[in-house]
Amino acid sequence: MQYAATHLVVMGVAGSGKSTLAAALSRQLGWLCAEADEFHPQSNIQKMSQGIPLQDEDRWPWLQEIENWMTTQAQAGNSTVLTCSALKQSYRRLLAQAEGRVLFLHLHGEADLIGQRMQGREGHFMPPTLLPSQLATLEPLSDEEIAAGSLRLDISKSPEELVKTVIAALQLPADQAP
Repeated sequence: MQYAATHLVVMGVAGSGKSTLAAALSRQLGWLCAEADEFHPQSNIQKMSQGIPLQDEDRWPWLQEIENWMTTQAQAGNSTVLTCSALKQSYRRLLAQAEGRVLFLHLHGEADLIGQRMQGREGHFMPPTLLPSQLATLEPLSDEEIAAGSLRLDISKSPEELVKTVIAALQLPADQAP
């Protein structure tokens, strides 16, 4: 099946490297890039900043905004790369309703490595204390999601290695120089 647009949703818990990989893929592919954090209402940001985990009722409107954005981009003929935790299969099902081909790139790795990364970053509203709640909520990609083209990626690999893996596995055209 030919799609007018493809959406790569770089997913995983906070600190897994979503923004780094999404930016690298966007540069390599020449596709639009967006951070799901930019779609959060202020109330969600305030909760997370205070160390309060989001609940499903907090996430559904946020996820709907993201799905709407992807559909708008597909209607304009744009493929995208988007960061989004997409921790649950039900969240991914909602996002997959966007027009175009929606594939998930799950960044996974050891909790210690993710925690170290979170400790070292500055200026982000998500505190490291919320990592355990994200890990508890995370539902890994299902066999069906993987069979449909979504990928599970090891965060111990370099961003450059991950970009090459994604482009090769999904047979994507690399429009831009690395």
